[in-house]
Amino acid sequence: MRLLLTNDDGVYAPGLAALHAALAGDHQVTVAAPETEQSAVGHSITIADIIRVRPLRPSTGMHGWAVLGTPADCVKLALAELMEQPPDLVISGINLGANVGVELLYSGTVSAATEAAICQVPAVAISLDARAEADFTTAARFAATLVEHHRSLGLPPSVSLNVNVPHLPAEQIKGVRFLRQSMGRLRENFLERVDPRGRTYYWMDGEIIEPDPGSDHDHLVQGYIAITPVSHDMTHRAALGRLAKVVLDFPGG
Repeated sequence: MRLLLTNDDGVYAPGLAALHAALAGDHQVTVAAPETEQSAVGHSITIADIIRVRPLRPSTGMHGWAVLGTPADCVKLALAELMEQPPDLVISGINLGANVGVELLYSGTVSAATEAAICQVPAVAISLDARAEADFTTAARFAATLVEHHRSLGLPPSVSLNVNVPHLPAEQIKGVRFLRQSMGRLRENFLERVDPRGRTYYWMDGEIIEPDPGSDHDHLVQGYIAITPVSHDMTHRAALGRLAKVVLDFPGG
């Protein structure tokens, strides 16, 4: 298969290197990833500045480009200009840290896969539930397995998969589950500090996702690989059905 790899941790991130190593032996792999870390940029794109692109050095062992832009920029540019042929599949990751629940809206990793889906190219975002001293081996092995089976899943190109892998050895993972996105509320903590000039600033210290049984987050913490199909169609259809019956008067309208 022709694969396009990207991420939001940067083109030199160990998660991307592990993903490339797991796939390059069996597939035609191209990389287009941010030159610098772009975590939590969401689906932002560059419109008020130029986007610089630099071919990767042979010493990286990867063919592709470092892009001075966001993850969504990387996918847009690769599909439109950089690749001679479109990929069969776009894979974003392996992200350091899980992307579950409302975090999908903030994640550059997930947004890169969503951008591919918008362009009608099948895509997967894969994240590892770890923060430090991460071992990407299991996640990379599962990514290779998912690539082999992706066509058999029968997904429309407009739907991407958000995959979260526990930070566990393969033999300790309980299984794979297809699940809905958690709707547990995200509670964030901020540290308040004062700089040397007496100005107050804040630093995000951590976040907690409240429990939501049966969701991606719930199964991930239990030791399952959690996979959620994701669409960029954000219409709430039940609410739209109710609102279609509402008549609003607008004077002069």
